[in-house]
Amino acid sequence: MITTSNLSKKYNANQVLNIKNLEIPKGQSFGLVGNNGAGKTTYFSLLLDLIQPTTGHIESHDVQVNKSEDWKPFTSAFIDESFLIGYLTPEEYFYFIGELRGQNKADVDSLVSQFEDFFHDEILGQKKYLRDLSKGNQKKAGIVAALIGDPEVIILDEPFANLDPTTQIRLKSIIKELAEKQDITVLISSHDLMHVTDVCERIVVLEKGEVVKDLVTSAATLKELEAHFAN
Repeated sequence: MITTSNLSKKYNANQVLNIKNLEIPKGQSFGLVGNNGAGKTTYFSLLLDLIQPTTGHIESHDVQVNKSEDWKPFTSAFIDESFLIGYLTPEEYFYFIGELRGQNKADVDSLVSQFEDFFHDEILGQKKYLRDLSKGNQKKAGIVAALIGDPEVIILDEPFANLDPTTQIRLKSIIKELAEKQDITVLISSHDLMHVTDVCERIVVLEKGEVVKDLVTSAATLKELEAHFAN
């Protein structure tokens, strides 16, 4: 369970987030949508204790994230390429993350081998540093790294951006497989309304930092979201 209470974030006089209450049950596939500047990345940054709230707090599995680091062992994320270590190869990076999460090389190899079709022979065995990969390939490496160590909470910010259509389709199947596991909570932000309605059972719309819609995904959800953003 992720519980948000009276959470706000201001930069000087500019309020970028204001969420009174938001509860995300354990095991839910949760989507966050909104235009640029709506507060999606700010919310994820607060959830990962990358920035401090102005007021309020977020609790993840009864741990207040800005007061304790006890949430870190069961949480993983890929927000952007700043999460990578550019001077490592993908293999070195995967092993590094595995070591942090108590996984040996065999554990990491076993997991990574499941995503060969996602990598399209462009990640492994290329003898390239992460910094020299394309934006799309950096994203693929970061997403798979976020799956190492059996995390219970996985946070992905704009995971479909910069990916070609074939890779987007494979990523949707990966996310759906994660969502089917009742003990894994997946949080996704996206500008792509079709993709997010495909993979998330619940979608929250942020507008100027506030929750304006909270939808259980149904056959009508995509049209409702399109109508909302068309106005």
